[in-house]
Amino acid sequence: MKVLFIAGGTPHYYNLVLNKLNQFEGIEVVLVAPNNGGKTVGAGVHQTQEGIEFKLFHLEEYQTYYGKMFFRGIEELIDKELPNIIISSWPYQLAWVFFPLLYWKIRRKGIKLISKEIPFQVPYYNKAIEYYTKGGGISEDNQAQHKQYGFFTKLKYCVTTEVRKLMVNRVDAHINYFDEAINIHGSYGVPKEKIFITANSPDTDLLFKVKDRIINLRKILPENPYRLIHVGRLVKWKRVDMLIDVTQKLTEKYPNIELIVVGTGPEEEHLKHQVIRLGILNHVRFVGGIYDTETLGRYFMNASIYVLAGMGGLSINEAMTFGLPVVCSVADGTERRLVRENQNGYYFENGNENSLYNILDKMLNDLPKTKQMGLESERIIMEEINIHTVLKKYVETFEYVVNK
Repeated sequence: MKVLFIAGGTPHYYNLVLNKLNQFEGIEVVLVAPNNGGKTVGAGVHQTQEGIEFKLFHLEEYQTYYGKMFFRGIEELIDKELPNIIISSWPYQLAWVFFPLLYWKIRRKGIKLISKEIPFQVPYYNKAIEYYTKGGGISEDNQAQHKQYGFFTKLKYCVTTEVRKLMVNRVDAHINYFDEAINIHGSYGVPKEKIFITANSPDTDLLFKVKDRIINLRKILPENPYRLIHVGRLVKWKRVDMLIDVTQKLTEKYPNIELIVVGTGPEEEHLKHQVIRLGILNHVRFVGGIYDTETLGRYFMNASIYVLAGMGGLSINEAMTFGLPVVCSVADGTERRLVRENQNGYYFENGNENSLYNILDKMLNDLPKTKQMGLESERIIMEEINIHTVLKKYVETFEYVVNK
């Protein structure tokens, strides 16, 4: 069974998952990615071809007549590779609507189509117009679309909604990360049996091997039970600025508190200036982007609490694998399966600085319980949500569409 993935890039974590899938007996993975870095990948996402074990093709990504990105030469590549299944992520699935001839040719060859989305910023069908006209989702700059009114605006979003309805019903199955997708896609008329919830995971086998290897190494930082850690791109919707503000307030009660910020991005200099302005240079440490699993693992294992103040996803899995409790609010939906209130972490009110402060205060004030919560995080990854449970759902989806 040959599975062709159409994606916006080659992030290191995604490559590892595709490597693992490519190792399944009877499955061959092929990836199509942009030859110019990709316009759909977020700012600061680390991409690499190192260690790739599957077939990779780079094609030119271009802006189509309908305003979204697609690939030149994709039809010729499909003819050459003749995959059994094509899996496309946003916005490439729109081609199945706006390039009907290509869609017809794919169907004529008997190729099955799967859509892969999260989809944490997709509105329900009957609420879509209201959702879009009131600002819709937020961007990486943490900005909602401008509120828009009027007949033509409503007409535009009516068309947008109907295009999505057509798109989600043109594929044979959906792979999604969180359970609400069943109801979201269902509101557009997609039958429940075509929606598969895989959750999301990095290569946890690799992470656990690394953990075993580094557990007895010298600590990468001096021991400090009051150490928080953030891992992720430094973009506005990660809300690292709010986490820094909260850290400054916590210094009054916990003079040894320290925040480790792992990542790079367009907000890095602004955040460093914020730390200087608040006078907490001794409490916040920027260590840059870390893509070496061993080094990242050593930072995780030298911290007590993982905090995701804004949007994110896989960093939660990684932190839990290394035995950390998680504090988050509204991430990308994957957190809903991973973080269990008062068991392996807490949820704070989205965007509420006081709420985040109170939760971190509670956890730092009861470190034995916080440590136990970290052990529960590790158990959840080992027993419930890991690379094996996720890929099992992928294979289940493949078998469903092929035997349909």
